Amino acid sequence: MAISELQLPAPVQVHDLPTGKALAATLARDVAERLRTAIASKGQACVVLSGGRSPVPFLEQLASEALDWSKVTVSLADERWVPVEHPDSNAGLLARHLFKGDVARARFVGLYHQAESLDAAADKADQALAELAPIDVLVLGMGDDGHTASLFPHSPNLAQGLDLTCTRRCLPMLAPSVPHQRLSMTRSLLASADYIALAVQGPGKLATLRAALAGSDITEMPIRAFLHDPLGIYWCP
Repeated sequence: MAISELQLPAPVQVHDLPTGKALAATLARDVAERLRTAIASKGQACVVLSGGRSPVPFLEQLASEALDWSKVTVSLADERWVPVEHPDSNAGLLARHLFKGDVARARFVGLYHQAESLDAAADKADQALAELAPIDVLVLGMGDDGHTASLFPHSPNLAQGLDLTCTRRCLPMLAPSVPHQRLSMTRSLLASADYIALAVQGPGKLATLRAALAGSDITEMPIRAFLHDPLGIYWCP
C-alpha cells in the first residue's frame, strides 16, 4: 500500500519521498526555510524537535543549513529522564548530531532536570518552558503503537497530556519501553506550533498511520490528536 492511497484529511499535505536520505534533506530544507522566514519577520525563531534514532539523518542535514542560528531557540517535544551523558538522552542526541559548528550558537531549552522524582523534574521543565518563544516549527515522530512525543497509550497522565485546555507545558509520562520515565510537552503546547511536520518511514509506520486514520479515540493512538490539524507528513518507504 502507498501513502497516496490513505484517506487523509484536507489540511494534511504529504511529501512522498523515495528514500530516507531524500526525506532527511527535504525536511531539513523546509524546516530551515520556515526558520529563516520567522527570523526575517520577527527577529527570532523557535523549533521543537523529536528524539530517538530515526531523526539522526535529518538532524545532520539540518546542521548543514545556513541560517542565523544565534537567533534560533531549539527545544524537544519529549525527553527521557536520564542525564545528558546517557546514551538514551535526546538532549545528548542533539549535542552529537545538531549542535555543531554554527548551530552551537542556538539557544537550547531542554526538558531534563535533576530532581528527587520524575514529577518534580516535570515541574522544573514546565517552569523552564514558560520562557519558550512561540513555536514556529514542530517536528514529530510516531511510534508503532501510535504514540507521538512521549504521549503513550495507557500512560497515567495521558488524558491530561492530550487535553487542549491543559495549562501545563510538560508532564511526567511513562513509556512501555526502557527507559520508562519520560517528560513530554503537552498537546496544548505542541499544537500551538505554527507548522507541524510528521516524519514517517517504512511499511510498519505506514500501517500504523492507516490504523490511526481508521479510528477516533486519541487515547488509544495519541497521534490521532494531530492528524486532523494542518500537518505536513514527510514519508518514504
